Amino acid sequence: MDLGSVSYVLDTFFAIFAMTLIIFMVPGFAMLEAGLVRTKNVSAVLMVNTMIYAVASLAFLLIGYSVAFGEFGSDSMSKWAAFMFQMAFVGKVINIMSGGVSERARVIPLAIFTIIMASVLYPIVVNWAWGANMLEGTILELSMYDLAGSTVIHSTGGWALLAAILIIGARKGRYPKNGGVRVIPASNIPLVTLGAFLLWIGWFGFNGGSVGSISSKESADAVALTIMNTNTAGLAGAIIVGMFMYFKYKKLDITMVLNGALGGLVAVTAGPDLYNIYQPIIIGGIGGALVVFAVPLFDKLKLDDPVGALSVHLVNGIWGTIAVGIFASNGDDITLVGQLKGIAVVGVFAFVSSYIVLFVINKVMPLRSSDDEESQGLDVEECGLEAYPEFKRAF
Repeated sequence: MDLGSVSYVLDTFFAIFAMTLIIFMVPGFAMLEAGLVRTKNVSAVLMVNTMIYAVASLAFLLIGYSVAFGEFGSDSMSKWAAFMFQMAFVGKVINIMSGGVSERARVIPLAIFTIIMASVLYPIVVNWAWGANMLEGTILELSMYDLAGSTVIHSTGGWALLAAILIIGARKGRYPKNGGVRVIPASNIPLVTLGAFLLWIGWFGFNGGSVGSISSKESADAVALTIMNTNTAGLAGAIIVGMFMYFKYKKLDITMVLNGALGGLVAVTAGPDLYNIYQPIIIGGIGGALVVFAVPLFDKLKLDDPVGALSVHLVNGIWGTIAVGIFASNGDDITLVGQLKGIAVVGVFAFVSSYIVLFVINKVMPLRSSDDEESQGLDVEECGLEAYPEFKRAF
């Protein structure tokens, strides 16, 4: 076997292995969301996450990949491995959106949106940033560096979520008429913790696999640095949030600490291959702090997000893309202006297109369950199967 064949085999295996790690994020999102919602909505959340993986992946296979990249093909690895790696990403965009509208969004309208997002909207963003680049030569052409998708994936999902929340509204009783915010406690903290760590593990394939090759000494070093920096940012985000919560409230809220870790992971995703071993501490730490400040801000704006996805994914997707311009600007290919332009172009497209699609779907088939269905719980109304039938439901 010649060296070229060895390189081809190694990179094919690496892509498949990274894809497998990313797929661990499917149960990661499912367990995180199942733990954060009330027991009467857990089966519905699990159904939505299962549906997203199945529907989004098939839509991307049949339509989305071609929109993003053109024909199947790769010179450095099996074209099927290259496809599978890209397919692993697509559901994450919709997971971000679906988690934020938990406990009041109906499954079938979400499935319809999933088809459109996976086959058209997300692939168009990928086309601009990583793929065939239909904007090439135009004033909107992107010069943004975004290795694994702080903007392409996380902010895109966050903008879609913002559109969905504006259309669907808050959960019943979340914002009482006399003011304030009603706390709706999580149902299962162990599941939240398991889900967050599954996501954390998946991020090593998410970012490490995006380097694209591991078959040379240089590329192996790049993959290792990328994964180490990814982990470092998550550690910093968790520690900063833990310190903040303790000094401010004298309490250590595990859900906030875990979201701080996820915020750090989102923030470093745009450029973990570009940083030294210390910069991710700053980037991840700021990412965690942003989560702490963004969660109450969104509540003040009455944007009800049960899982904190706006704070983790939208806010830190933006911050992570800006961070590349601050910490890795080289005055040529990577500039702060180019990063900001990429955020703006993708943000406008993702929000406006998602809002239009969701608005039309909502007119044809309401996204939101009725008040009675929401009170009863979506497990009964949407799935006919309760996750915890022996438990008394919390209304």
